[in-house]
Amino acid sequence: MTFLTDSDFPPLTNDLILRAARGEPTERAPVWIMRQAGRYLPEYREVASRHPFFEICRTPELATKVTLQPIERFPGLLDASIIFSDILVIPQALGMEVQMLPEKGPHFPSPLKDPGDLKKLEKVVDVHKSLGYVFDAITRTRMALNGRVPLFGFSGAPWTLMAYMVEGGGSKSFLTAKKWFYQYSEATHELLQRLTDVIVDYLVAQVGAGAQMLQIFDSWAGELTPDDFKAFSLPYLTQIASRVKETLGRIGATVVPMFVFAKGVHFALDELSRCGYDVISLDWTIDPLAAKARTQGRVTLQGNLDPCMLFAPEEAIREVTRTMLEKFGTHQRYIANLGHGMLPTHTPEGLRAYLQAVKDISTEMNQHA
Repeated sequence: MTFLTDSDFPPLTNDLILRAARGEPTERAPVWIMRQAGRYLPEYREVASRHPFFEICRTPELATKVTLQPIERFPGLLDASIIFSDILVIPQALGMEVQMLPEKGPHFPSPLKDPGDLKKLEKVVDVHKSLGYVFDAITRTRMALNGRVPLFGFSGAPWTLMAYMVEGGGSKSFLTAKKWFYQYSEATHELLQRLTDVIVDYLVAQVGAGAQMLQIFDSWAGELTPDDFKAFSLPYLTQIASRVKETLGRIGATVVPMFVFAKGVHFALDELSRCGYDVISLDWTIDPLAAKARTQGRVTLQGNLDPCMLFAPEEAIREVTRTMLEKFGTHQRYIANLGHGMLPTHTPEGLRAYLQAVKDISTEMNQHA
């Protein structure tokens, strides 16, 4: 695979989020939204009515089309784009079947039941062969963006992927997955390391395809105790950040900003801010001032409006957004986002109100600083 560089793409005209991620001053707070391309958009639902979810992911033309939908609907209001894909393409690359069921979400017909099932997984994963469609979509999308905003690549974190692979889908307690590391500690670490190795290759290749930032989603990190997080999640998150950056530096590629979203781990913000990521994304259950105190300016913070706030009237959205921005500060080391992703029942109008509020209020705050 050819490793592309910035010179292979149209010049970037909005680098606000890249500067914020690097800790540089910004004239306003940049903003993007997790799941900003998806089911709340009528134009996405129209595509999804004709193409199954994973078909969209595996068809670069469709993935590009869907990725661009929010950028085109909200011109000038989003400061980043994120490639349309799914964290569960990695279990698929390892040989597992994953279905996306209507009204239910991801489903593994044959989840991992015991350590013997690890033998069923692919021993060696060539990400260029098994996940090449993602890289094609990234390159195609970066060209189609024409420099309007930078493009995110992403991956699920090892613990979150393992949770799905063992549980067979989503869960309220992740009892089955957690039983694994209590009963099969050695096999758990083996699986987490195998996932880590694939993720590192996958993320490096995303940069080679044109991704300008990377985010790791550890969606189920908050299901772990503090000790279990430090044993079964944090070491692998740390390894991913260090290995991706080391690999990019060694081959002379741009070392892109790396973001981590470990939902629910307020107890580990200090450790997360020291493990190699440039940006920590926060859920809505932590006060920005507390997060700033724990991270001590070591990283840029991202977040953290409660997604349900988008159902409120526009004036209420603006009021809560102002309070959030005042606590985070808008001049440096802050990126606005939600505390989780968009919901299927959200409306584009609710999101527009939030994006406009971030732009207006943060610009006003910086002018009066």
